[in-house]
Amino acid sequence: MQNFDTIQEGKAIVKVAVGKISKELPVFYNPIMSLNRTISVLLLNTLSNTKMQLADPLAASGVRAIRFLKELPKNKISSIHINDYSKDAIKSIKENLRLNKISSSKFKLYSQDANIFLLESFGFDYIDIDPFGSPNPFLDSAIKRLARDGILAITATDTAPLSGTFPSTCMRKYWSLPQRNETMHENGLRILIRKVQLVASQYDKALTPIYSYSTEHYMRIFMHCEKGKKKVDKILKQHGNYNNAGPLWLGQLWDTTIAQKIASSAKKLSYINDQEKKFLNTIAQESKIDTVGFYNLPKICKKNKLTIIKQDELIKRIKSAGYKVALTHFTNNSIRSDIPLPELIKIIKN
Repeated sequence: MQNFDTIQEGKAIVKVAVGKISKELPVFYNPIMSLNRTISVLLLNTLSNTKMQLADPLAASGVRAIRFLKELPKNKISSIHINDYSKDAIKSIKENLRLNKISSSKFKLYSQDANIFLLESFGFDYIDIDPFGSPNPFLDSAIKRLARDGILAITATDTAPLSGTFPSTCMRKYWSLPQRNETMHENGLRILIRKVQLVASQYDKALTPIYSYSTEHYMRIFMHCEKGKKKVDKILKQHGNYNNAGPLWLGQLWDTTIAQKIASSAKKLSYINDQEKKFLNTIAQESKIDTVGFYNLPKICKKNKLTIIKQDELIKRIKSAGYKVALTHFTNNSIRSDIPLPELIKIIKN
């Protein structure tokens, strides 16, 4: 007999199955992904867009869609389309919508294969692809139904191939060679971005990252859609190699204004803990530095036989030398900076 708990996530109250987080759950719910959903809410709140058509093709318990309905301004949503192929999931979504006293006029509910659901629609301003594993099976149909100026949000939980543990799998799935080194998570994120951009380029859609991150067991990207052959060509010119990995995206990972607004809004929310607020603030700070990759300090010190100095002191010295610098969210003991490596080594030596 399956046990259920009623929990609160953000402003949503949802009934979820209790048990080991796996595909075996009758309706999948992962509490670790609450930050993923919170960032989706925060990002949509930074946009000036109103009366948006939103799509949640892989809704499971419906918690993401319910949070959108409860936490976004009323004028932000024109309609929200909630879909899941599983009959158990549809039953759970209906129950959770009732729990939150959401009127049936606020949403449309479907029980279809995610790709059929997308392809039979007329298009969306925001599509959230949050699968168990690779997003690959849903990219083509999601991009086809992404409107001009729309936002495509994508989660990938198959981080092992993207981060270099299984290079051959990454080549097959993402058409790129990863590397298992200090920048492997950033490399993986950039490989994922390039794959999405290549799929979009077939339809003359240029997708630019406006917010990206890697944490826990997943990678997450939000991409803004523009249409036009020249815009696509401009995107494709920003593909190349970095740190023995690639081809991958060499352009921006963040819209700095959006990153700042997300971190600022997060400070006011009581249901985000201090660690999560710090994480979002770190992203906001590193978004100001337009570089590919970062410096792993222990590796640099070991290779050059240097004594590691305190990060705060090092950051102060780098700023005094006239360079931009911030911690990176990708890994500990690392900094993102526009300082050349020889200059960094010189500062550490001195």
